[in-house]
Amino acid sequence: MSGQQLWDDVDDYFISNLSPDDEALRAALRENDAAGLPPIGVTAAQGKLLQLLAQVQGARNILEIGTLGGYSTIWMARALPEDGRLVTLEYSARHAEVATRNIARAGLDRIAQVRVGPALESLPKLADENPAPFDLVFIDADKANNAHYVEWALRLTRAGSLIVLDNVVRGGRVVDPDATDPDVVGTRTAIELISSHPRLSGTAIQTVGTKGYDGFALARVLG
Repeated sequence: MSGQQLWDDVDDYFISNLSPDDEALRAALRENDAAGLPPIGVTAAQGKLLQLLAQVQGARNILEIGTLGGYSTIWMARALPEDGRLVTLEYSARHAEVATRNIARAGLDRIAQVRVGPALESLPKLADENPAPFDLVFIDADKANNAHYVEWALRLTRAGSLIVLDNVVRGGRVVDPDATDPDVVGTRTAIELISSHPRLSGTAIQTVGTKGYDGFALARVLG
């Protein structure tokens, strides 16, 4: 058995026992596939992890940077109370349209709001609204701007909030000093920002699974 096949089988086992899907989640994946969205979203196991993090936080407000088709949005929004709020930022109007349908089908359109446009333009507008601090921020957008997204997350959170930064391993290239790909450089800059910032305490975990070799960083806002 190949390594990838083993990772797939183990993921299937854990997901079937611990992160079973339902029709709303399956429909979101079907809709994403039919619309031709790239298959780069989180897995069910990763979605469940985000949901558990939100629940452990007692989250009432969540910010997501990078919506894609709204699959991860659904997982996190389900952790919120009825008067909770999730704001998700998506660059592509086409992706946002698909996500909006998926979120509405899941009955979460009163909680989750999709905003369209470059995140670095949407974030200042969001800050101008003086929203309640976000308890959880999930960053899964263009990796070149990861450090900018972490900086904005700091402005929009409070002491005790969590920031999750996805896809930080970059196939191992994150440690290649000769790698000049903007996604790698942006990820390294974000990791180094988390390491050096006095208001952040973080770690990063390598993962394997259906999506291959990857990983995520987790940072807690200290003050």
